[in-house]
Amino acid sequence: MSRGPSVRYTTSPLLASKTPVWRSKFIVAAIALGFVVLAGRAAYVQVIGQDFFQRQGEVRFTRTIELPASRGRILDRNGLILASSVIAPSVWAIPEDIDRNDPDTRTKLRRVAQLLGMKPQDLDKKLADEDKSFVWIQRQVDEPIAREIAALGVKGLYQTREYKRQYPEGESAAHVVGFTNVEDHGQEGIELAFDKDLGGKPGSQRVIKDRLGRVVEGVGERVPPLDGKDIQLSIDSKVQFFAYQKLRDAVTKHRAKAGSVVVLDAVTGEVLALANYPSYVPDKRRNLTGEQLRNRAITDTFEPGSTMKPITVAMALEAGRVKPSTIIDTTPGRYQIGGFTISDTHNYGVLTVEGVIQKSSNVGALKIAQKMSPSEMWDTYTALGYGQKPQITFPGAAPGRLRPWKTWKPVEQATMAYGYGLSASLLQMCHSYTAFSHDGKVLPLTMLKSSDAPPGVRVFSPSTAVAIRKMLQMAAGPGGTGQLAQTVGYSVGGKSGTARKQVGKGYAAGKYRGWFTGMAPIDKPRIIVGVMIDEPSDGNFYGGTVAGPVFSEVVQQTLRMMNVAPDLAVKPLVLTQGVDESF
Repeated sequence: MSRGPSVRYTTSPLLASKTPVWRSKFIVAAIALGFVVLAGRAAYVQVIGQDFFQRQGEVRFTRTIELPASRGRILDRNGLILASSVIAPSVWAIPEDIDRNDPDTRTKLRRVAQLLGMKPQDLDKKLADEDKSFVWIQRQVDEPIAREIAALGVKGLYQTREYKRQYPEGESAAHVVGFTNVEDHGQEGIELAFDKDLGGKPGSQRVIKDRLGRVVEGVGERVPPLDGKDIQLSIDSKVQFFAYQKLRDAVTKHRAKAGSVVVLDAVTGEVLALANYPSYVPDKRRNLTGEQLRNRAITDTFEPGSTMKPITVAMALEAGRVKPSTIIDTTPGRYQIGGFTISDTHNYGVLTVEGVIQKSSNVGALKIAQKMSPSEMWDTYTALGYGQKPQITFPGAAPGRLRPWKTWKPVEQATMAYGYGLSASLLQMCHSYTAFSHDGKVLPLTMLKSSDAPPGVRVFSPSTAVAIRKMLQMAAGPGGTGQLAQTVGYSVGGKSGTARKQVGKGYAAGKYRGWFTGMAPIDKPRIIVGVMIDEPSDGNFYGGTVAGPVFSEVVQQTLRMMNVAPDLAVKPLVLTQGVDESF
């Protein structure tokens, strides 16, 4: 094997040629300058411009994530849960990371849509039309469904932890507890009234996330969330459920538009039940209507009709203008005043003051009212809470209407005596009756559990309150208009009322509201119950007929639940023939 000619590099003419010195110096200088520039840039990034680059890095990779607080529970007076929070993951996506052209991915997405109760095209629209970097797919998903979705392993589909409210009592307590929105803020009822206390305070932590939104590590101090406080209500969930059931049955039976029931503790002023029908399920509100949402017991005001007559009589008794035995001549059952004729359903002739309440005589009530001045009546109405917003921690409570007494005409003073010309809610009506149950003192109302009996504000003397309770017992007994309100084992007293519905400046033909408001046991009242049936259409519309039976059932069941001993040894006589009632 031959070898090529050897080259002696040391004698190569190329190497032997002289290189200019400036070229070597230039190359060395360029390299040195490069190092100086790199060192200067490093110094600028790490020393001079450190804050800027630190901020830019944080903007791109660090986030402050909110650590949600668990919302407080809403409890009834016995500690039973009316509202609580449970973990409910929310599903979100980065649309640009989901390969919707891949057959396997599309199959998984169809399964995701099925699990979430969505149409596949709706899911596709969310992924196609919205932000390519983030889109909510569905908030507050049940945990079993969330686990199934996670098991599918769809790239670009993620979950975050949130809380969802649950309402075990459903529609029976809906108008009491209310509900929250998807952000867990109260929108109605107690959820809204105590939103700040229930909501707590969310925590926070600084974290580093990758481009897929996944937490890589935590940086900085973690501020733990402060969970919301529990709120214990005065509501008794068993009384609430029973009252709602009986109200619903009555509205259905009489083909009425709606109805309400209020139950108060006559000793403490606590609200034991507040039910409305129609109602709704708080955590299933997809098809919720305004009719279902209205808390009629406190937001709807209307002329209370004959339930105001005991108040008219109480005013006159307190002022010394009449006694229970004072004779009132209602003959011939009609009375002309200011060009108007006020009538009774019958000519009751000569009645005592007690008889005016028992027979519910409009003529008798207006004649009693004429013994007082408008200012005296207005002062008493105001002291009882009419024309004022109820002082109760609950949203939407309406003040009703009570015009200044100086503007009253004689006919208006007369009609107010039997419940026309002013308006009130069912809650206000029941509240005013605490003056009769509590020996003349009006009790403040509360939706929160209270163990102390409040002092109350005196409006009537104890003797006046006792006299009115006796008249209420007569009105609910034989010969009265509220006989169907009697109950087994307990003495009751109350007043029925029937008012035509006002439409515009007049009254609608054939549209009525029937009321019954009363208390039991009559000697030492423990509860006050008010019932309202709106627009019954089965041919019965008198308050004693449509609302009285609901009052009876609610009173009996509530007193039993409260372990109140019966004060009657025998079943009272309940007449079955129709009863008459004045408006």
